Amino acid sequence: MSGLEVTLGNLHLRNPVMPASGTFAEQMTNYIDINQIGAIIPKSITKNRRTGNPTPRICETKAGGMINSIGIQSEGLTYFKEKIIPFYAAFSTPLIPSVSADSIEEFVEVSAELGAMDEVDAIELNISCPNLKNNGMAFGMDPSISHELVSQVRKSTNKPLIPKLSPNVTSIVEIAKACEAAGADILTVSNTFLAMSIDVHTRKPKISNVMGGYSGPAILPLVVRMVYQVYQATSLPIIGCGGVMNGEDAIELMLAGASAVQIGTASFVDPEAMITIRDEIEAYMQAHGIKDIQEIIGGVVVR
Repeated sequence: MSGLEVTLGNLHLRNPVMPASGTFAEQMTNYIDINQIGAIIPKSITKNRRTGNPTPRICETKAGGMINSIGIQSEGLTYFKEKIIPFYAAFSTPLIPSVSADSIEEFVEVSAELGAMDEVDAIELNISCPNLKNNGMAFGMDPSISHELVSQVRKSTNKPLIPKLSPNVTSIVEIAKACEAAGADILTVSNTFLAMSIDVHTRKPKISNVMGGYSGPAILPLVVRMVYQVYQATSLPIIGCGGVMNGEDAIELMLAGASAVQIGTASFVDPEAMITIRDEIEAYMQAHGIKDIQEIIGGVVVR
């Protein structure tokens, strides 16, 4: 067993590095060997085709990062099953589709269809997407709704379920506990932070949707805090997501309690970032005489 291998419930990964949903597509195979990363997470899919939000959808920020409001652009479930899954099935890396939906019923339907496919290794539930049946509130901002959603999806598939939690809540621990009680296997902590940027010359928001999700290196300390809190409060494996730009950032999230990490904004800066970060994690382990990455997970020393 390689020193970089990690186990998250029943999900076994050759290393802890994977893309964040929305930052990875088939074209990435032109830049990296995806057999060398821990898992594949394509952009969130919906039951039906969606065009997404109008442009501009992305802007850079001075604080070190970007705001995006893509709007879950999707070709729909049928296209994903017929085109995208067969493409990724050619690789040995575990495939984890990310599911977004406008209702609990759609989450259940899409997850059931994906869960019935042998090529699918786990399902990430993007519960931080807008809940159109609840006045635009994200499913993952209410513990009771989160519990109901995960409970209903749990009945539809035996595949590992990974709710992706929203950071835009009063207590992410409360949401995490609700998901754990409902039968989640793993937690992704977390999604982007709600943000806004204004062009001072035109006085207009820099993205057409006015507000969007903030990502990049500036949010790392916030995510480290949330991963630490969730690790202390639940027994579920955690995938840390947010602000990881290099190997030391990934190690920091793992010391806080993450078993694996997702890479997003860094891949926009350098398409080979995931491979570089994996190599930097390995170099850190060698430098510190660590033979098994499990020694790092939750290893922060709190005085």
